[in-house]
Amino acid sequence: MDGALLPRFANWIVQVGSFRSMTDWTALARRGGLSCHDLVGWIMWDQRAITGYEALGVPNGMGWLVAWRLASLGDTTSATAAAATYSINPSVIAAVMNAYQDKTDTESILAVRDAAVGPGLAEIAPGLADELGGFAKALWLGVDSVHFGARPMFAAHRSRPRSVKIDSVLSAWLAVNCLRELRGDNHWALCASEDLDGVEVGLLHSALIDLDDYGSEEWIARSRGNDDEAIAAGWARLEAKGLASNGALTDEGRRFRFDLEARTDALTAPAWMAVGKEATTGFCELVEPHHNTFVARIDATAGPRWMPAVRQDAASRSRRLTQ
Repeated sequence: MDGALLPRFANWIVQVGSFRSMTDWTALARRGGLSCHDLVGWIMWDQRAITGYEALGVPNGMGWLVAWRLASLGDTTSATAAAATYSINPSVIAAVMNAYQDKTDTESILAVRDAAVGPGLAEIAPGLADELGGFAKALWLGVDSVHFGARPMFAAHRSRPRSVKIDSVLSAWLAVNCLRELRGDNHWALCASEDLDGVEVGLLHSALIDLDDYGSEEWIARSRGNDDEAIAAGWARLEAKGLASNGALTDEGRRFRFDLEARTDALTAPAWMAVGKEATTGFCELVEPHHNTFVARIDATAGPRWMPAVRQDAASRSRRLTQ
């Protein structure tokens, strides 16, 4: 490079670096991720949706919790679906799919979900739906900005037909759901790269919750359908990695899990960059005031421990650990 150009080139690098540093996209991605959890999580136990699912012929609406997510994968095998959901025991996935495959079809299941979105949001957070649709176009920009590689749940949901009315609450919710699945797939890709199996990730997740509320570091892993033998094997694998000792996470295990969470946010940040800073911030500011209301809805319909992803505060717990 011409020596005369070096000062200008260096100044350009400084300016670009300063511009990028003005926005902490990892932090914004974390906020966006939690807002997506809030907007989606409640539907797993929504009585309107469960009733609609039962009306399709599924006894007692069994398995709605995960059935609507599996439906996006179409008529795949339970082994493939279990690989995509990662942390849920394969026997649970097989049981849920067997329950609906003989009674209905995936399109009908997804129609039940779509019909429950608007009324459910109106019940939980009156007025929120009126503004949520305005973020739909920006959210879809984020959804469409990333590739599908190694992101099966995200790719399946993104490939679904979209709402005809792009700025409707359903359109926005479907985009939110895609972004939530994107974060999940990114997280599972990182877990797989660390050779963590489905039980291990459940045990490690306990680093992000209040154990006084959950009573045990094993609750999350057991809630995914894992028995005593599977839990013991999970602890043994974590101990071999230096992340646990005597059936409990070590400080290193907790630090590892906090870092995994930060890496997940960083890996998901490009999608939020495509949404844009203004739209991402506005979206979060719209949803965040309703966080406790969404958690209360889950408490009322599922119980106080379910959907741990909406109850965690990894950043504050990480700071307390290192103090």
